[in-house]
Amino acid sequence: MLSIRRSISLIAAICAMVALALTSSAQGKFPVTSPLSGLYLPKEGTPKHEGSWDRSGGNADMRGVAPNETLTLLDYKGAGIIRRFWVTIAPRSEKNIHRQAIIRMYWDDEKTPSVEVPVGDFFGVGFGEQKDYISMPLNETSGGYNCYWPMPFHKSARWTLTNMSKVRIDAFYYNIDFTALKGLARNTRHFHAQWRRENPTTRGKNYTILEATGDGHYVGTALFMQGRKKGSLGFLEGDEMVYIDGEDKPSIIGTGTEDYFSSGWYYDRGPYSAPYHGVIIKDEENSRISTYRWHIEDSMPFHKSIKFTIEHGNENDTAADYSSVAYWYQSEPHAAFPEFPTDPAKLLPYVAPPPMQLNNAIEGESLIPFVKASSGSVSAQDLSGHDGEWSKNKQLFWQPAATDATLTIAVPAPVGGQYNVTAYLTRASDYGKIFILLNGKQIGNEIDLYAKDVEPSGPISLGKLDVLAGNNTVTIKVSGRNANSNGFYVGIDAIVMEPVK
Repeated sequence: MLSIRRSISLIAAICAMVALALTSSAQGKFPVTSPLSGLYLPKEGTPKHEGSWDRSGGNADMRGVAPNETLTLLDYKGAGIIRRFWVTIAPRSEKNIHRQAIIRMYWDDEKTPSVEVPVGDFFGVGFGEQKDYISMPLNETSGGYNCYWPMPFHKSARWTLTNMSKVRIDAFYYNIDFTALKGLARNTRHFHAQWRRENPTTRGKNYTILEATGDGHYVGTALFMQGRKKGSLGFLEGDEMVYIDGEDKPSIIGTGTEDYFSSGWYYDRGPYSAPYHGVIIKDEENSRISTYRWHIEDSMPFHKSIKFTIEHGNENDTAADYSSVAYWYQSEPHAAFPEFPTDPAKLLPYVAPPPMQLNNAIEGESLIPFVKASSGSVSAQDLSGHDGEWSKNKQLFWQPAATDATLTIAVPAPVGGQYNVTAYLTRASDYGKIFILLNGKQIGNEIDLYAKDVEPSGPISLGKLDVLAGNNTVTIKVSGRNANSNGFYVGIDAIVMEPVK
């Protein structure tokens, strides 16, 4: 005779087998293994559609959006799940529209949006560009922008598009397909997407992609990075660092930016798109990367908070323009988003300024063929990553290793006489102290070239000097270094000589 405990266990096992048999029967004895394999099963709800179709019955199936105008895309009362969002835009490939037309989505009568992102960035492509690519939740294909992130709501859904640009959107076509339902489980989480930007990134501090509180799970990152220095992708040395539920130290630390995005070697094989990850833009000339990773198979649960950050370069030593979209689901209420820019210009992609050029200047780098160093190498250094603060974005860079090293330069003057002479030098954490001599005579006081960060010295007046016609010998002598400096280096941007009238 079976014991009561064994009888209960047997009954439970039989019930489980019956349930499995019923399920297999309902599915035709084949398990649901892909979206296609379960298509024949009954579906709940009522299909609904909202879009820009012509309500008059004509063919004007678009909406125009004037500058500073807000268009309501969806305003639905009831429960449901958004299944598909499609858009196409004219004028096409207009960068200002992609970056300055803002999508906002509100769920269940909330006062602040759960989605607040420029339209181009929302669909996964940065810098105001339109580039075809294919991934599972987002893609752009032959003029169409598609979103398949499921977006549930319990009571209502309201979407708007605000045109912050000075360009009229002549045609905004859109379709929103969703399923209306009688209700959703109470613990069903809302979709969120948040845009952030830091231009330039902060030296010594990680860039923050998302900082959220509540109960949820992180599902995706689109990151758009542009270095200040053309032709350099050094910012990709940065590692992701993720803090879960209030951690003091990150429990998730990566091995490099392109590694996090499931690629390698600075994306050396060029742009590609895959279901869960890809690089859509790799523009080495302008140091731009637009890349994505969707955490569909590996979502990141959090129960109190999440802080998702990434370095910009090794130890955050590379200044760059970073912007991003974080995608996640969470229960409401969500934490306040960072204040969205009110100045439309702050949304546009970074454009490097033209190089500054000093008038009547003898460029430091042009003197390299005419210099002699007692020790240390001399080279032309590219400073284009510093927003045009150096004349022609270059300098003469001398790397002596000790006090009393000298650099002798033959500096030409078209005619002899008195000149007002101004030096433009560089300061940095590994630069020394110097004296300057003209034709063997010291001019001016000792100059301390130390600074915490790399920066131009600004004009340093050397006074009115008697200059010989032809070459004059300028000698730079290292006199020591600041107590905070870790080197004796010297940088010469330019020397300006103006005849005294």
